[in-house]
Amino acid sequence: MSQQNIPYKIYLSENEIPTKWYNLRADMKNKPAPLLNPGTGQPLTAEEMSGIFCEELVKQELDNDTAFFDIPQEIVDFYKMYRPSPLVRAYCLEEKLGTPAKIYYKFEGNNTSGSHKLNSAIAQAYYAKKQGLKGVTTETGAGQWGTALSMACAYLGLDCKVYMVKVSYEQKPFRREVMRTYGASVVPSPSMETEVGRKILAAHPGTTGSLGCAISEAVEVAVTHPGYRYVLGSVLNQVLLHQSIIGLEAKAALDKIGVKPDMIIGCAGGGSNLGGLIAPFMGEKMRGEQDYRIIAVEPASCPSFTRGKFAYDFCDTGMICPLAKMYTLGSGFIPSPNHAGGLRFHGMSTILSQLYHDGLMEARAVEQTAVFEAAELFARCEGILPAPESSHAIKAAIDEAMLCKETGEEKTILFGLTGTGYFDLVAYQKFNDGEMSDYIPTDEDLAAGFAALPKVPGQD
Repeated sequence: MSQQNIPYKIYLSENEIPTKWYNLRADMKNKPAPLLNPGTGQPLTAEEMSGIFCEELVKQELDNDTAFFDIPQEIVDFYKMYRPSPLVRAYCLEEKLGTPAKIYYKFEGNNTSGSHKLNSAIAQAYYAKKQGLKGVTTETGAGQWGTALSMACAYLGLDCKVYMVKVSYEQKPFRREVMRTYGASVVPSPSMETEVGRKILAAHPGTTGSLGCAISEAVEVAVTHPGYRYVLGSVLNQVLLHQSIIGLEAKAALDKIGVKPDMIIGCAGGGSNLGGLIAPFMGEKMRGEQDYRIIAVEPASCPSFTRGKFAYDFCDTGMICPLAKMYTLGSGFIPSPNHAGGLRFHGMSTILSQLYHDGLMEARAVEQTAVFEAAELFARCEGILPAPESSHAIKAAIDEAMLCKETGEEKTILFGLTGTGYFDLVAYQKFNDGEMSDYIPTDEDLAAGFAALPKVPGQD
C-alpha cells in the first residue's frame, strides 16, 4: 500500500484485538533486578507479595520467562467496549509543520477514563474479584489511574479507595468527581486517615503531596484491612504486561498498511504507557529482527531517567513498600507545586530502567511551557485536546519532525497519545493566562534525595 493511500485512521477489527499480553522480560538479556524486602534486603518472595497484591498478579509480576500470557475472555469482552483503539496518521500536523516526516499516533483516549490506564485497571480488578476480595486501594496523581480503576471496580462490584495527590485533588476536581460518580472513595494525600500520612504531615506541614506519599497510604490501608489488596497503575512489571496491548495493536495496524516506524516516542512517568507502546517493537529489537530508535520523554521538573540514579530505592515516600532497582530521584522527592504537566513519580519502571541502562532506548527531558505549546499546536491541527502527559511525547515528535524538515529525511514517527486533556483545563488555563512557569530542580535539590537512598549491599 502506498503512503498516499493510507487513511487518516487505521482500525483493527474487533476480532483482531490481541488475546495475549506480551512480556518484554522474556526477551531481555539482562532481566530487571528483583524487588527486595526492605527489612531483610532479600528478593521478595511470592508469599510476601501476596499480602499486598492479588495472587495471580504476583505470578505475573515475578515471571521473567513466559513471553505471552492469555488474556481472560472476560477482560477481552470488556476491552471490546473501547478497543481496538485507532492508529492515526497526523496529516494535518505534518502539513502545518511542513515536514517530510510521516507522523502516526496511537490514541488511547476513547473511554470515559480518558486514558490508557483502563487496560490494566480492568485486569487488576478482574483478578481481585476472581480471588474473592472485597475491594482494592490505590493512589493516583493526575487522576487517570484512579478514574480508570473506579470504572473497573464499578463494573465488577468491588469497593475502591483512592488516595489522590493533594495538589491534583485540588487542581483537578472534575477528575475527582468522575471517580466518586463511579463509587470510589477519594482522599487527598497525605491525609490524617493513616499512620504514614500523619507522619508525613507532621514532618512536612502544608505539603502538596506526591505519588510516593499516596502509595504509602494506599498500601497501609490494604495490608491492615482484611479482604483488600493494593493495585498500582504504573511502574510494576504486571502493569507493563497489561499495557502491551497498546503496542501489539499499533504494530498490527502498521503491518496492515505496510509501514515500519523509524522511531517510537512515549511520555515517561512511571513507565506504563511507554512500556506498553514499545513492547513488540523492543522485542524485535532485542531479538535482532528489526532496529528502532526508542525515545522516552519526561518532564524537566521530575527527570528520573536523565538526572536520576540507577539504584535500589523505595517506591513510596513512607518507605513501607519493597525496594525496586530503578532510575530514581529519591523517594522523598516532591515535584514543585507549579508542575502541572503530570508524570510526577520519583522513579521509573524496573523494566524500562534496565533497558535504558543497557542502551536500548534514549531519554530526554522537556520543560512544561514547551510541552503545553506543543499540546495547543497539536489540538489546533488534529482536533484532540491532549493530556499534558501525552504532550511530552507530542513535543518530542514535533522536534524530530522539524529535524527531518532541516535534513530532508523522510522518517516515520510513531508516538503514544495516552489520553485526552479535558479534565486538565486548570493547567491549560494557567498556560493560556501566562501563569505557568518552568521549574528545574538544581543539583543541590536532587542531592538531598540521593543522600537518602537506602543502603543496599553492592550499591554505591
